[in-house]
Amino acid sequence: MSLLKSLTQQIIQQKFIPNDLSDNDLAEFCQQANEAYRQGNPIISDQDYDFIYLAELKNRLPQHPLLQLVEPEGQGFSEEKVRLPEIMLSTDKAYSWGEIQKWIERIEKACIELDTDIKTIQIKATPKLDGFAGYDDGLHLYTRGDGKKGSDITRVFDRGLQVFNDSERGQGAGEIVVKKSYFEQCLSDSFEHPRNFQASLIKEKELDEKAKQAIVDKAALFVPFAQLPNWRGGINELSDNFKKIIADILIMVDFDIDGVVFEITDVNLKSHMGANRKFHRWQIAYKENKDKAQVKVLGVTPQVGRTGKITPVAELEPTQLSGATIVRATGHHYGLVKEQGLGEGSIVELTRSGLVIPKIIKVLKPAEISIPEICPSCSSVLTWQSDFLMCMNHAECPAQIIGRMEYFFKILANNDGFGIATIEKLYEHGVRTISQIYQLNEQDFVNMDFGDKTSQNLSNQLRRSFTQEIEDWRFLAAFGINRMGMGNCENLLKSYSIKDIFKLNESEIANINGFATLSAALIVDGLKTLREEYDYLLTYKFNLELTSLKQVNLDFSHPLVGRKVVFTGRMKGSRDEMKRHAKSIGIQVVSSVTGKTDYLIIGDKVGQKKIESAEKFGVKILSEADYINIITQ
Repeated sequence: MSLLKSLTQQIIQQKFIPNDLSDNDLAEFCQQANEAYRQGNPIISDQDYDFIYLAELKNRLPQHPLLQLVEPEGQGFSEEKVRLPEIMLSTDKAYSWGEIQKWIERIEKACIELDTDIKTIQIKATPKLDGFAGYDDGLHLYTRGDGKKGSDITRVFDRGLQVFNDSERGQGAGEIVVKKSYFEQCLSDSFEHPRNFQASLIKEKELDEKAKQAIVDKAALFVPFAQLPNWRGGINELSDNFKKIIADILIMVDFDIDGVVFEITDVNLKSHMGANRKFHRWQIAYKENKDKAQVKVLGVTPQVGRTGKITPVAELEPTQLSGATIVRATGHHYGLVKEQGLGEGSIVELTRSGLVIPKIIKVLKPAEISIPEICPSCSSVLTWQSDFLMCMNHAECPAQIIGRMEYFFKILANNDGFGIATIEKLYEHGVRTISQIYQLNEQDFVNMDFGDKTSQNLSNQLRRSFTQEIEDWRFLAAFGINRMGMGNCENLLKSYSIKDIFKLNESEIANINGFATLSAALIVDGLKTLREEYDYLLTYKFNLELTSLKQVNLDFSHPLVGRKVVFTGRMKGSRDEMKRHAKSIGIQVVSSVTGKTDYLIIGDKVGQKKIESAEKFGVKILSEADYINIITQ
């Protein structure tokens, strides 16, 4: 059994709980649990995942990449991933009326910016389905995947799956679900959880008879979000009747649901509010969390993160809360420990944020505190930075070194096997940098006692990490430079090419929208430290997808500006280069021909399906030569 599997098994068996886990172990387990859930084979309960492990991760590391990525659907498919017709983001979550109020405040601010009367804004509320997310463009059905690329699972419709309310296909985003009443009556003896059944519909293998019958009985369906029953009203009406609206929505459909989704309906306001990397800002999902408890603290343990920050973890008397036994909770930072008296013998008010992560609301009865003076990983003297206690021994602290190496592969997100257990074992054998890892071959892994098959897999996954295409901003973010998360990396590379960023000074970075002077100074210092390692890794010729640079004050006068275009066939030049150039001159490049596509640009040896789709949707077809003539006239 691999180290990762062993750790996962011990967590499942409750030999480890969240507070026993390092930040990296916790993130790794959350990812494993989420993938298992998405594939229909949950390894822990929904409650424990949502309100213990994921919540603990959010409390400890609210900016952790796992929390910034679009929540993926299970990928138990062998198909090559393709770009989705439209990006499918996750939905931001709120666990209290106060969080909903903050969302409303953001709407009010956007209304002021657009000079729109807030009283005219309508809110729509729908059930939040607990199914298998997909996108139906009328010809193909795709899994959500990572939000940008998914797998083609059109076979589900080929097997007879129908659309909810007997409506037509091509309505965009939705979920594959099974009627709750039908599952309980006809399927619960064969499938442990609706997710298991939903996953069976999607897999390539032949359907069993019960699944086939569920499709015939229209108990298994694809439900477009546009078809869901809903409540609509103004913001004042939502505020006055919030609890009743929630109660009504929760019983609207005969499907498993895990909350209520609120969104604004005004198109202009939606466009103005936009989205971040993970969520649409004009939408939010509400989940209830009612349980609280008063708990005695048995002790406070310091944990070291990859940046050197020391996080206090409160060891608690075992307490039942929201269906789980809680024995640890994060104390956030040592400034809070000092301010509120969080120490052995103190009494805290505890909840499970989002019914998942144990969270200390406040200290009810303070006690004598203990502030560590040396790092528990390397024994260096700790220093204060504002409210945070820090280990500044960045170059030699084992916990930080291990954390940085594990973080690199986590952010790349295009390889398997280099989780915390593997990285810790590499550290034991003297590996201290990412560049050292890339120098390892299969025999090196064998010599470190990984086993023949594991060694072969690790070697293959290393190769995969630099041959598989990856965004340049993701590659840069993987180095973990201070103030350079994925969003800031992408923002930076929209203004400067990745090959030029090491030449930038503080002023040039600070002049980019979204960067402050302090951040710019930290980034410049971080880039200097990174340069040698970065240059070495580039010798492996990572397959980087380059970010298109912003075109400032350009007057695009060609008629394809803003149009949705699909490129297909063998072009005289590089098709990827054509796509990048098209984006840089204001054209929207999409991957599939749908009713929303404006032009299909064809080269040689074009597949007949693309032509048929264009003819079906009335999409204009242009040759490569015609296209070039249009954009250069």
